[in-house]
Amino acid sequence: MLKTLKSLCLIDATSGDETAVREFICKEVKDFCECSTDNLGNLICFKKGKKTPNKKIMLDAHMDEVGLIIKAITPDGYLKFQTVGGIDTSVMLSRRVLIENEINGVIGCKPVHLSSADERKKLPKEENLYIDIGASSRQEAQELVSVGDRAVICSEYIENGDKIISKALDDRIGCAVLIDLIKNYDEYDFYGVFSVQEEVGARGAKVATFGINPDSAIVLEGTTAADIADVPSDKTVCVLGNGVAVSFMDKGAVYYRPYYDFALNSNIKCQPKSAVAGGNNSSVIHLSRDGVKTVALSVPCRYIHSACSVADKNDILSARELCEYMINAIADGSIE
Repeated sequence: MLKTLKSLCLIDATSGDETAVREFICKEVKDFCECSTDNLGNLICFKKGKKTPNKKIMLDAHMDEVGLIIKAITPDGYLKFQTVGGIDTSVMLSRRVLIENEINGVIGCKPVHLSSADERKKLPKEENLYIDIGASSRQEAQELVSVGDRAVICSEYIENGDKIISKALDDRIGCAVLIDLIKNYDEYDFYGVFSVQEEVGARGAKVATFGINPDSAIVLEGTTAADIADVPSDKTVCVLGNGVAVSFMDKGAVYYRPYYDFALNSNIKCQPKSAVAGGNNSSVIHLSRDGVKTVALSVPCRYIHSACSVADKNDILSARELCEYMINAIADGSIE
């Protein structure tokens, strides 16, 4: 599973441009389930198990990552861009980017020695940033890139003991867990959705859920961990190494309480996500048709939505174990 995660993280796939990840996942799972792709680009998998569950169960993990999209080229050859998903300006400054998997550039802004005293005290605005690809004119830049091209901030995949450092852990972690379940779990039938465009508003999951019409859903995600220096314990959200985080509420959903309680009362290492913040595909999944009982299992990630997110391998294994546990409990009626 961790080998698969590395391969997934090294693929570039911003929202609306998930083809490369989808093709990789198709190759991984095609011999273990029935696969189809809907009109929006979601990969829909049906895994046939030994038994049919009491409830139709859907698992969701999104394929897209945050990134950039080129919106204009200046007369002197610089690229203006819009972020795709939530990226803080501080993680973009002077970072190398890769455009359409082939053109290298760097995100630039006014040099500090040309900035005023007031400008030095605050981050530059996103609108004042640009990508420098070494072009000296608009014409020269247009020979290499086009408006609408996508870019990601470059990153390596590094294993440092139990920690993983990489871009796109949100949500290639969820994709890796779901791939492993499709390959190795066969007790009950379930649907697995590898969804598109989560980072720009949970769009893919809305379409997929309507089509599948599940009774219950398990959302596999990455979430913010703030267990870092100078953050008080009541603000840490969740802690690396303490297991997968189970949400009770966020900005998009109030989660189905019996599933939340059941997960936390298991013998599997997990923790509550102790902040009502952020959101994920649950926001649209739980509202589909006449409602879907939903739980979110999220792996803690420090520095999320950056090129150097950090996750703990043990939390990923915890997510895999708890997800299987929840499938069994929902399927056999242990939780209503």
